[in-house]
This record gives sequence, C-alpha cells and structure tokens, in this order.
Amino acid sequence: MRIAQISAHTNPLAAPGGRETGGMNVYVRELSAELAHLGYDADIITRLDGPLPRIEQLGPHLRVIRIEAGPPEPLDKSVVATHLPQFADGLLRFAAELPEPYDIVHSHYWQSGWAGGILARAASIPHVVMFHTLGEVKNRARISEQEPAMRIHHERLIVQRADAIVTASDHERGLLERYYGADPAKLATVPCGVDLEHFRPGDRAGARTALGLQADAPVLIWVGRLEKLKGVDILIEALAQLDDPAVTLLIVGGDEHAEGLKAELQAQAAAAGVEPNIRFEGAVAHERLPLYYHAADVCVVPSYYESFGLVAVEAMACGVPVVASRVGGLISTVTDGVTGYLIPWRCPEPFAEKLEVLLYNPELRRNFGRAARRSVERFRWPNVGLRIADVYDTARAARRAHAGAAESPAFGKEVYEAAVLLGNRR
Repeated sequence: MRIAQISAHTNPLAAPGGRETGGMNVYVRELSAELAHLGYDADIITRLDGPLPRIEQLGPHLRVIRIEAGPPEPLDKSVVATHLPQFADGLLRFAAELPEPYDIVHSHYWQSGWAGGILARAASIPHVVMFHTLGEVKNRARISEQEPAMRIHHERLIVQRADAIVTASDHERGLLERYYGADPAKLATVPCGVDLEHFRPGDRAGARTALGLQADAPVLIWVGRLEKLKGVDILIEALAQLDDPAVTLLIVGGDEHAEGLKAELQAQAAAAGVEPNIRFEGAVAHERLPLYYHAADVCVVPSYYESFGLVAVEAMACGVPVVASRVGGLISTVTDGVTGYLIPWRCPEPFAEKLEVLLYNPELRRNFGRAARRSVERFRWPNVGLRIADVYDTARAARRAHAGAAESPAFGKEVYEAAVLLGNRR
C-alpha cells in the first residue's frame, strides 16, 4: 500500500514547540515511520519552507516530499491557507508523475484535508482525515479568541466528504458528532502513539546537573507551543500560590514568533513575584525532550483544550506524574488520583493545591510515576500503527463496496473556488 501523509501547514521534521510545530508534527513523523516499518510505502507531503531537497529519503519505504506553495520559508498557518490552491496543484502534479499511484490519502489538520480531498477525489482513492484540533471546539474553549469562519466551513465540508476520520479520543469523537454532524460509521478512535524507548524513566540527578538545576529543589515542567490556549498564565498564578522560593518552573517551547506572549507572561510572573523561579527554555529538539522530563517532579498541562494531550503521555512514559485540565483527550490519558490529577476548573487555586500535594509528598509522587509509566503501554507505536492500518483497510474495502456510486464532480471545483476567497473571508 502506498500512503500519502499530507501535512500542508507544518513541516513534520521541525522541532516541536515552535509557532506551528507541536504534537501533530511528532505524530505524522512517527506514524509514517511505523507504517514504513510495517512495509507500507509512506510519503510525508508538506510545503517547501526552506532551502531543502524536494524529495528526501528518510529510510526504507519512507520519504518527505516538499511542494512549492508560496515563499520557501516558514509561514503562519493563516498565510499558508492562501497558498493552498498552489499546494493542491503541486500535489496533483507530483502524484500524476509517480510510477505507482497512491492507495490512500491521510490528511492531518483542515488545510491538509482541503488539499488531500482534491487528490483523493482526482485519484478515486479513500481519504482518511485526522483534524488534531477543531476550530469550533477551540472557539468554545476560549471565547476571547475566534478561529476563522472559513476554517470551520471547510472542516464541515471535509467531515462530510471523508471516507474515514481518525479521532484521538472518545471525547473528540463525540465533539465531531455533536458540532460537525459526523457520521459515526466513519469515525475510528485510535489514540496517538509514544516512543516508549525514547521516553522512559531516566537519571533525575544527571538530568538536573545537565540543565543546571538544583539537585533537591522542586521542579515543574510545562511543554508545548507557547500560545494562550495552553493556559500558561494559569500555571504562573498557581506557582505564585505555592509560595516556595525554591520551586523552578521550566517552560519548554516557543520561538521568536511567541516573543509577544512570552513578554506578557514574564510581566505576569514579575507582578506575581515569581519571575526568578521561571526558566523559558524555548523550543527543544524532540531528541532532547526526555532530559527535561527526567529533571522534573511534576508535569503541568493547564490547557483550555487538548484533542489528545501528547505532552502528558510523554511525561508519564518518563515516570513523571501529571496535573492537567479535565478537558478533551486528557480525560482519557490521565487517570485522576492514580497517574496524576485532573483539574475541572481553569483557575490557579486547584492547580496549586494538587501541585503542593505532589511536590511535597515524594512517596506519593513515586507511586504516581510508576503507575503513569504502566498506563502508557497501550500507546506503543506498533499498536497504534496496526490500528491505523486497519482504518486504511476498512476505508479501501468500503470504497470497493460502493464502487460506481454517484459522487459529486463539483467537489474539487467548489473547494477550489472557496479557497480563492479565503484571504478575504478569513
């Protein structure tokens, strides 16, 4: 089977924690590698964003294909949206020149779903979609920030047209049914994966020495893209309520494009009297992330919305308990009172209370850490890869069973025309 893994708006090889890089990048890269390991031919297709080769062989059965669409540099995803027609054109041209056609298109995020849908329709092959985040849900999670109406319009269209939709949790599955009218028969819930050889318990003392941290002082860690939806402001206020000058908070993530929010958070920390307790580490390469988890006592995930919560799973794989918001996929990844705590209120007081319980009770923390490691065995990539392969097989079988059924020839044209208006109607 030849698989086109589409990641239009972000390069899956980029380091997590940047402007447009996070858990989805890791997911696309690791899933594609696992499928290649299983013997499938996997092409990761993304936008050319630098002086890089158009085709790069990453290993047996695994390539990265870079399509020219807009200037060859990193762009905000809102700008990438205006270059989708060019990306779709390049995608179609590349696929047409292949000696063997693709059997499956697997699109990640709505922009990829837009372009991937055109390729799938042109080639009459199944289109599998994973949204990773949903515009309608983000709008409901944080009223002060609104996703573009055009994004939600296209998400609804993609939901209607996709052959299969992968959801990372039962919670996300319910949201797609409730807010997007998704056909339950098309939905397949497969959790994200984690490399349990890479993320595993390690040398706490050695990690702290390597990072210049005190050997016995309490250490908290937050990891992710630096954006308001991630709730770092809640964590800073919770840190202030701990009233412990020895506590260090590592904020891992954020690049030059997040400098504005970083400045706001630093001002907040200064006003709360905890600025000396916080270290902004910036984006960290995936290979180095375990070092940071190993140094931490507790990982905090105070997000307003998480479709899965990969950071929580990575931390637990390293034997680190998690204190997280009771939202989205975190409900199914963190077991309250066993591997960490889930906080139902997005305010600092309950976060501070549970952080205090874990930071100053080492035996409880160790018990939670051991349980956390055991709990993530179900997220091993070989298990996830096989389940995604089953989704592909089911989609292909359903497509064969309905061969000859009437399809809308206007789909590609209507999406194309909508994209032309994208810049004016965002």
